[in-house]
Amino acid sequence: MPDQKPIPEQFNPDPWVRPNIRTLTPYHAARDDFHEGILLDANENSFGPAIPTEEPLHRYPDTRLDHLRRKWAEFRGIAMEQVFVGVGSDEAIDILMRVFCEPGNDEIVITPPTYGMYKVAARVNNVSVVEAGLTPEFELDARSVLSRVSPQTKLIMLCSPNNPTGNVLSQEQIRQVLDGFEGLVVMDEAYVDFSEHGSLCPLMEQYPNLVILQTLSKAFGLAAIRMGAALAHPAVIEWMMKVKAPYNVNRLTADTALAAFDHAGRMQENVQKILSERRRLVSGLSGHPDLETVFPSDANFVLMRFRNAEAWYHHLAARGVIVRYRGDQLHCKNTLRITVGTPAENDRLIEEFNNRGSLER
Repeated sequence: MPDQKPIPEQFNPDPWVRPNIRTLTPYHAARDDFHEGILLDANENSFGPAIPTEEPLHRYPDTRLDHLRRKWAEFRGIAMEQVFVGVGSDEAIDILMRVFCEPGNDEIVITPPTYGMYKVAARVNNVSVVEAGLTPEFELDARSVLSRVSPQTKLIMLCSPNNPTGNVLSQEQIRQVLDGFEGLVVMDEAYVDFSEHGSLCPLMEQYPNLVILQTLSKAFGLAAIRMGAALAHPAVIEWMMKVKAPYNVNRLTADTALAAFDHAGRMQENVQKILSERRRLVSGLSGHPDLETVFPSDANFVLMRFRNAEAWYHHLAARGVIVRYRGDQLHCKNTLRITVGTPAENDRLIEEFNNRGSLER
């Protein structure tokens, strides 16, 4: 486990918090007070769950999940008070907007091509979206990002390794954004465990306005349980805890997530297998007459530009091999995003390409 870093001091995000949130009295859940005893306080079904199970599923789960937050913190070398856990990283994205962005007035800055949920969450919360695109080489341009900032900008959303491009953003450019913006810079690290560059958690000591999003869906292979986290200054985390639903993470998800960190070695073994298969996948498609560009990847997928990507997308789908067409994204014309599969799945994909040869436009 990484060594725990000191929590940055002298940081107060309260002025950025929406006025109605600052005066919010959070819901006080029954399980905030008692977990044991004759529990007749929460209108639970005292006779137990209606399915055969040894789990006490008739009881509401823990509200703060400190045991899980502590485990995640140990894994990343930070303090428990710097961890929020929720329903995937999508919940953290939504809550950050609900805490810091005034509907109908405030805005976020995104850097397309990037993860589509930033824009969706903003639209749901009636928050404007300002775009400062990556360069054609998919690099972050800090000057361009900061030039789009206005007094209404509350969040800058970055993704590294980036989805759908797979590349790691320059830390120098990220630091320039952090230095030049007084609000929160949100760094989505969903794919960070596939990258040799590692997490930016150590930067939180220097930049208390940095928020890092992580998930168990990718490297840990637990997409079905919907478990994500926001790592940030404790003052930011406490605001998120006040706004979240009282029982936002169910017991089954929390127990599975807690066990996952006890199997980090297996996660790392699987990551190495994926990286090996990623190299083999790229090698297997190299030289194909329709393949024009293979973009560098630090993730469990590869973005590739084909001479006729959309035709290939439909051709593969008709044969039961499903990839993602990304040609409608900025700078991504004629691209497919291909997730690294098992050896057998990758063999099938390579076979489909090599057996067909070139497709007509």
